[in-house]
Amino acid sequence: MVYLKGKQKRFLRSQAHHLSPIFQVGKGGINDAMLAQIDEALEKRELIKVNLLQNTDEVAEDVAAAIEETIGANVVQIIGRVLVVYKASSREKYQQLSVLVNKMR
Repeated sequence: MVYLKGKQKRFLRSQAHHLSPIFQVGKGGINDAMLAQIDEALEKRELIKVNLLQNTDEVAEDVAAAIEETIGANVVQIIGRVLVVYKASSREKYQQLSVLVNKMR
């Protein structure tokens, strides 16, 4: 996991503002299959939102910790039950955001 500076996190939050959550954590909680899907989505998009539904027993901070530990992604922001997750793509053709983020170092 790469540690991001404040300026980089601020930029990523601004980029995520218009995004809709593409993953929802329900009463089944977060599992290995969902983490694998989140990792695949991050490989293509680099920045996604994850929503925790009302019927889940999961806490946003616990889900964030699981994502950071398992996938190696950065949880840029937690607003209520919505997480903004970033991970630089390993494939060059998907690296639009990570190029901009790396310029801010």
